[in-house]
Formats: sequence, C-alpha cells, structure tokens
Amino acid sequence: MTQHEQILDIYGSISSKTGEMLEAAKSSDWDRLVALEQDCRTLIERLKHNDTGPGPNAVFVQQKVAFIRKVLADDAQIRRYTEPWMNQLEAYLGSARQEQRLQRAYETDCGG
Repeated sequence: MTQHEQILDIYGSISSKTGEMLEAAKSSDWDRLVALEQDCRTLIERLKHNDTGPGPNAVFVQQKVAFIRKVLADDAQIRRYTEPWMNQLEAYLGSARQEQRLQRAYETDCGG
C-alpha cells in the first residue's frame, strides 16, 4: 500500500468512526460516543503524521475532499444531538453547584 493509499485509508476510517459516532448520538449512547471520539482522535493523530501534501492527482484530492465533507456533515449532525444533552448537563451541574453553595452558607450562618 502506498503512502497516499494509507492516507485515504485513514480518512476512510475517520469517516466510518464519525458515522458510528452519529449513530451513538442518535441513540443517546454517550459512553459509546466518548469511546468512539477517542478512537477518532487517535486516527486524526495518525493522519497528522502521514498527510504531508496535496496528493499525487485529482482523484486522490477528490476522494480526500469527499471524506472530509462526510466527516463535517456527521459532526454537524452529532452536534444536533449532543448540544441539548450538554445544555441539560450544564443546567444540572449549575443547579448542583448552587445547592452546594446554599448548603455551605446555611451551615456557616447556623453554625452547622
């Protein structure tokens, strides 16, 4: 396998992982989503060390661009599913922090 074939293979693997991430997000499987995101980061690190140039020809560039567009589309869809969950999580954590502050204030004021 040539270096350029390896690069396209990595892009393809990233594209597959983002597709799996989208399915995990759709089913609210947050643990799986996090694990897949870690896998994707590992692939991206590999890509950073291997993808050093524009490529040998137009076909290579077209395939690379197609993978990148698919990854970006998946990412946009994943955000559609994760942003409401993140907002709920932030609200919950904010409420918990406020409750802790009130508890500490009550203990301080009442000598508790």
